[in-house]
Amino acid sequence: MAFEGLAERLQATFDKMKSRGKVSESDVKEMMREVRLALLEADVNFKVVKKFVNAVKERAVGQEVMKSLTPGQQVIKVVNEELTALMGGEQSKIAQAQKPPTVVMMVGLQGAGKTTTTAKVANFLRKNNNRSPLMAAADIYRPAAIDQLHTLGKQLDMPVFSLGDKEKPVEIAKGAVAQAKEDHQDYVLIDTAGRLHVDEELMGELQDIKEAVNPDEILLVVDAMTGQDAVNVAESFNEQLGLTGVVLTKLDGDTRGGAALSVKSVTNTPIKFAGMGEKVDQLEPFHPERMASRILGMGDVLSLIEKAQTNVDEERAKELEKKMRSADLTFDDFLEQLEQVRSMGPLDELLAMIPGANKKAMKNIQIDESQIGRVEAIVRSMTAYEKQNPSVMNASRKRRIAKGSGTTIQDVNRLLKQFEDMKKMMKQMTSMQKGKKKGKGGFQLPFM
Repeated sequence: MAFEGLAERLQATFDKMKSRGKVSESDVKEMMREVRLALLEADVNFKVVKKFVNAVKERAVGQEVMKSLTPGQQVIKVVNEELTALMGGEQSKIAQAQKPPTVVMMVGLQGAGKTTTTAKVANFLRKNNNRSPLMAAADIYRPAAIDQLHTLGKQLDMPVFSLGDKEKPVEIAKGAVAQAKEDHQDYVLIDTAGRLHVDEELMGELQDIKEAVNPDEILLVVDAMTGQDAVNVAESFNEQLGLTGVVLTKLDGDTRGGAALSVKSVTNTPIKFAGMGEKVDQLEPFHPERMASRILGMGDVLSLIEKAQTNVDEERAKELEKKMRSADLTFDDFLEQLEQVRSMGPLDELLAMIPGANKKAMKNIQIDESQIGRVEAIVRSMTAYEKQNPSVMNASRKRRIAKGSGTTIQDVNRLLKQFEDMKKMMKQMTSMQKGKKKGKGGFQLPFM
């Protein structure tokens, strides 16, 4: 996961600071030395690091911190605010033209994930902004780029404009805009060609497209795994084209995070989206304040809530709550809940969004995704009647389920026991809640 090393090091530094009742100027200098090293190791641009450290130091030794009751926490607050400012301060949304269609040029080097990102942005616009985008295949050089965009279009049930690989990219871009106007589509996303490195021919072609269609957005797609090189690429594209935004891809990978922390400061171009996986729905708006909180181990509750709202059916959730209160939960309900949680993303990523659930706190928690898969396989091997009536399970039924799910009878027994224990606990908690309401005392559930 991005920022993992940086987050661990910063959190360890701040844990020392929290334990101190008073913070001296030398304490701040010592902490900032650790912060500087952590940022440099994360591949953050050295000029950006120097500017950031000086800004924090100046505020941290000021009156607002030194005279506060909790100086350690105040220093962390300053770092959080400066880290947020470093990444842009606040979310920068994608533009919307007064007169549709809004034209978006997707640019970047070859291999950054530009074509997939074009589909991801189009999917985001339709899903979250209720827009009707048209994707344009203007990369005529990379083998199969046009086919790839058509495949993604079919997958999303979204139109793709293409004139093959014989027409000039400028003509394809102009044709796409004309088509969007005719079909009353409100966004055109132009997937342009990339190169292995920035060259005059590439920039000349992109400038021609820019002049021809006058885009409202020029989004640079950058592979976050390339670290400092991503910032150099962003600088080059910005000088030549005048970027309006950056999309960081592979931010879920083993990247040190330097690109995300440097690109805004170096180019003065906001990061608008972050790619968090290979699938077309794994694109998130970039929120600097939330990313800063995650880096500092403060969690990201807002993103967690948004994931839940996107993936969980509210009406169904209310029905399940009633069943849980009456201990009437079935394995069908259990399976549905499991699928909804899994659709929100990897469990370790979800846990990382909970305040305080940083790497240090989670070190002893082993999240085995394959174990969840085994549980799912056991439930799916049950008949419809067994899922609704787990009490009918006998030895022969358990043998059949174990064989069908590739597990053991012990695994099946363990799941059945855990399921019954959970139902008993729900029943007990509900009765305690009723007792509380009647004035008999009892346990108050925090969410009731």
